[in-house]
Amino acid sequence: MKVLVVDDEPLARERLERLLGKLQPQAACLFAASGEQALEVVSRENPDLVLLDIRMPGIDGIEVAARLDDLENPPAIIFCTAYGDHALEALQHQVVAYLLKPVREAELERALGNAGRVNRVQLASLSGEPGAVAEGARSLVTSQSHRGIESMPLADVRCFVAEDKYVTAYGPQGSLIIPDSLKELEQELHAGFIRVHRNALVALAHVVALQRTEEGAWALELDAVEQQPQVSRRHLKDVRERLLSR
Repeated sequence: MKVLVVDDEPLARERLERLLGKLQPQAACLFAASGEQALEVVSRENPDLVLLDIRMPGIDGIEVAARLDDLENPPAIIFCTAYGDHALEALQHQVVAYLLKPVREAELERALGNAGRVNRVQLASLSGEPGAVAEGARSLVTSQSHRGIESMPLADVRCFVAEDKYVTAYGPQGSLIIPDSLKELEQELHAGFIRVHRNALVALAHVVALQRTEEGAWALELDAVEQQPQVSRRHLKDVRERLLSR
């Protein structure tokens, strides 16, 4: 695993290097002191992950992230910044996490775990494995909260459920309230997800069974989560056909 640390402050680079040495001792660490250097290193070394500062002389971190988005196989990005006022801009990119300096070990460890799952999503997409992300679709779902930016790899999502005014993504590691609507998600992720109810969108690859409930309704059992989204009569035929054709 190659990790590029981008920061114009030497002490900040050294701190991240120490944390990475403890959390990912097998990782090869690369360094850049500016946005321009970061783009050169990415072009030459093709890192798996970039720990990216935002406010730097010349090309800032947001611009670097935008240029990385244009790559055929972009690295995962973790923003590491002293400022919290760029979170909304960061949401526009494939960001695993938005960490505030000084970066805490536990937060970086969690972000590195998510970055590893994102890389597996990218590999699955290229190889065409079952459950792979459709071409052009995002590899993460993200949300902004009082803790900053939180994310969940799309490959971990078992279902999206609309509750009140919010949509919640459910996965084995927990749940995440996201700003997207079910309609937007259905249009973008139709290759791997199916609408099963007006309030639920389900990942086909993670359906274990379609079964009757005690009340006589239909519901889906999903692997690794407790949620069992109900299937409406309107969507039942389509759900059966999609499951049989997997």
